[in-house]
Amino acid sequence: MTATRPCQQKAAGGHTACRASHTITDSRQPRELAIPGRLDVQLDFLADIGQRFVIRATPRVTTFECRAKTRGMPSRHSPWRHASPLVGLHYYLTQPMGTPVPPQPHLRIHAVNIYVRDQDRSLRFYLDQLGFKLAFDAKLGSRGRWIAVSPPDGSAVLVLIAPKLGTPEYKFIGRATHVALVTDDVVAKFHEWRGRGVRFTHSPRLRRFRYEPTAAAASDQAAEPSPIWGGVFTRFLDVDGNSFALLGFDVVSQQIEAQRRAVATKQEAERRAAQELEIAKQVQARLFPQELPRLKTLEYAGTCIQARQVGGDYYDFLSLGQDRLGLVIGDIAGKGIAAALLMANLQANLRSQCAIALDQPRRFLRSVNQLFYDNTVESAYATLFFAEYDDRAGRLRYANCGHLPALLLRRDGTLERLDSTCPVLGLFSAWDCAIDERRLLPGDTLALYTDGVTEAFNAAEEEFGDHRLVETLRRHHDQPPPALVQSIADAVHQFSPREQYDDITLIVAKCRPA
Repeated sequence: MTATRPCQQKAAGGHTACRASHTITDSRQPRELAIPGRLDVQLDFLADIGQRFVIRATPRVTTFECRAKTRGMPSRHSPWRHASPLVGLHYYLTQPMGTPVPPQPHLRIHAVNIYVRDQDRSLRFYLDQLGFKLAFDAKLGSRGRWIAVSPPDGSAVLVLIAPKLGTPEYKFIGRATHVALVTDDVVAKFHEWRGRGVRFTHSPRLRRFRYEPTAAAASDQAAEPSPIWGGVFTRFLDVDGNSFALLGFDVVSQQIEAQRRAVATKQEAERRAAQELEIAKQVQARLFPQELPRLKTLEYAGTCIQARQVGGDYYDFLSLGQDRLGLVIGDIAGKGIAAALLMANLQANLRSQCAIALDQPRRFLRSVNQLFYDNTVESAYATLFFAEYDDRAGRLRYANCGHLPALLLRRDGTLERLDSTCPVLGLFSAWDCAIDERRLLPGDTLALYTDGVTEAFNAAEEEFGDHRLVETLRRHHDQPPPALVQSIADAVHQFSPREQYDDITLIVAKCRPA
């Protein structure tokens, strides 16, 4: 490497360090890449491959001209090493020191061609007699029919090709395919396939040989004696006389058995997890209201459509006595099992303390916050909207604890938003709230909801938003609450037909004449 000017700073360990914004130019191909920030790179990994780079650092101009080397550079198989070594050098210059080389892309053998006379007859042989699976069957225009089969436990496929008579490929029919199938029990597979009419050239034969490691491997295993491995071999023919090897080694059998046990253990763990989640789902479903206290002047309904088996959204209807009803909707920070556990904790706190909600709603909510604060970790919190409806007076007293504003659609079409009156629950021990009040008249509609409604998004990344929620309320305001809840849920799903990202929870209440 040669430099037209000395480097600004020589750091320890053979690193050239300069704090600047850098531009790398391929002097043969006029391309530049801007490298912001600090340039820390070991320059001794470069070697001559006939490509020059000019590295300019600003504001103080320091120019290096170097010939890029292959030693230490990414291999030619790396996905980001292209025609110009500039791409590889750009990677080294932009990555922080010590950043590991990205993993190689997945690579495996996909298909082996097997030449046959009749594709349908061969397909029946592989499916019915060998127990293979059909991987692909389609017509590819002028290229004819493309059929592929695969063994039950394999990832590679066999492509059944029927070449035309007289072509060079036709001569490959009825020959050794050089394809070896591995199983952990050759004898059992031999008897199984022979019972289905598969022809074998000979019975399984046992061979044993001593495993001799290479010199490099022997140095690591010098203290261990060379193991003696065994193998069982046979060959079979398909309907066209193509021959295949069927074999099994002791070490392969051990690996297959270990893999099988690992798969079985994983499947059992997944089964238990799914079973436990199903139980948790059933338990959480029982935490939602099972009965609706009947009122003379208020009809109401609610729903929670969970994005997962369990979630952190919560709604409830609390009978407070003296013709009063508590309407509750909440959203726990987080998702999944953790949020569901916190939701159960919040529900228990609310129901255990609701006896004092009738006369002292502020004290009731302070107590709920303190219990939630004491029984959860520091980062746990919940938004909550609590409303107490007096069926005799038609009065609604509420506290919005950091939740989304409730929507009160009046009979004359005017809209009121019941905004937040206090902080969220669970974050602060010293907590208090303000209680606000509204009077409900016949024909008024109250809607409580979580962010799973308004933040549902479509393919264009547009959110459903509260404006679409208001439009849906106006469009279906004549419907009774259960039907209106369903109409809102349908509107959200039509707007966002993709996989549901968050829980959708709703309460709709309509005031009616006594």
